[in-house]
Amino acid sequence: MKEVEVLVEGGKATPGPPLGPALGPLGVNVKAVVEEINRLTKDYEGMQVPVKVKVTADGKFEISVGTPPTSVLLKKELGVEKVTPENAPNLSISLESVVKVARMKRRQMLASSLKKAVKEVLGTCKSMGIRVDGKDPREVQREIDDGKYDDMLREEES
Repeated sequence: MKEVEVLVEGGKATPGPPLGPALGPLGVNVKAVVEEINRLTKDYEGMQVPVKVKVTADGKFEISVGTPPTSVLLKKELGVEKVTPENAPNLSISLESVVKVARMKRRQMLASSLKKAVKEVLGTCKSMGIRVDGKDPREVQREIDDGKYDDMLREEES
């Protein structure tokens, strides 16, 4: 089994470099791979996404998609390209958006629950200087510890 790792823009992979030249010699249908990558990454449009393509000797492929860094997902939710000391004090993200980012990143986090994953994302908000629903992220973390958002942070049944 051969493995190719690339960064692609979400939903906009092409058969050109870096994918085409890496996949062509492996005997896989490059067009089919590109279409599948675009389908799997469409939610990350405008962001660079890590993608792994595993190709078997008979030309079958398996694609796994990583997620962009938490800070990139937060900026996308905020609708800003950069968070700077000048604009950070004016930025506030909703707790719902924080939960959305935590769900996207959950597989790659060490957090044992959604509640803990959300608290990790809130830590990133703090380090970026972003407020959450107009509050300091540490205050929201304390409210989570106090059970204020338990209904919102209930684990989904598998």
